[in-house]
Parts: sequence; structure tokens; C-alpha cells
Amino acid sequence: MTSKAAVEDFMAQRSLAIVGVSRSGRKFGNVALKTLREKGYQVWPIHRHAETLEGERCFPDLKSLPQPVQGVVISVPPAETEKVVREAAAAGIRRVWMQQGAESEAALRFCQENGLRAVHGECILMFAQPLHSVHRFHHWLWRVLGKLPQ
Repeated sequence: MTSKAAVEDFMAQRSLAIVGVSRSGRKFGNVALKTLREKGYQVWPIHRHAETLEGERCFPDLKSLPQPVQGVVISVPPAETEKVVREAAAAGIRRVWMQQGAESEAALRFCQENGLRAVHGECILMFAQPLHSVHRFHHWLWRVLGKLPQ
């Protein structure tokens, strides 16, 4: 289970990469990219086959980033997540956020065995302040129901 301290530590990082953006712009990764940028984060999109997305430079992998990042948001199918956390470790990235539905037992085990701080089972947009619209309501509801990380 993810702790409140792990969530707060990740959200305090202002330079992030995001793996799981799409060319169509319709995936959660694209929404997270846009929303996190609007909230003041420096976010670098990762897509293995796209050089640009929505007019912005995209990078094929984490080791290709022009500067170090403090964390990576992962929004890919669970079968791909272990590869991403391995790439993160190789690139010196010690914090990962596995968006709800992206986590896998193998990826979580790798993080634990290799000292990566992993947030999983949570929606990053419920914690990126300031909260708006549906994410604000979702955060409130989870708090009322006692489902927020402790």
C-alpha cells in the first residue's frame, strides 16, 4: 500500500518524465502531461516512436532526456511497467508513480529490491495541487471513505 509520505515526496518533485503519452492525445498520459504542466511541473514526454507530440519534443526513453528528472509517471499496461522501472533505475531516477492500473507485481518487487520509491494504485491528478473539478471531488470522496494513503 502507498503511504501518504510517499505521495507527498513524489509530488514535491518538480521535474518529471511521463511514460505513456500517445500520438492521438487521448490517453491518460496526455491528460497528466498537460495537467501537471499547468500546475507548474516541468514534464518531459516519453514515447518510443514519436519525435514530437502536440508540437513538443518527445524522447524515446528515459536515458535520452536532456537533463535529469526527479521522478517518472508511468501510465502503460502492467506488462510494460517492469521495463519502465528498470529503465528508470538505469537512468538514476529513484521515484516512480505507477498510475492506477499500470502497476505489476514484478515492477513493485523490482522497486522494492532496488531502492526505488514507488507510488502505486493512486491517480496522480488527485494529488497535484491545486485540485480542480472531478479530481477535487474524487480526493474529497476518498478522504471521507478513508481510502486516501495514510
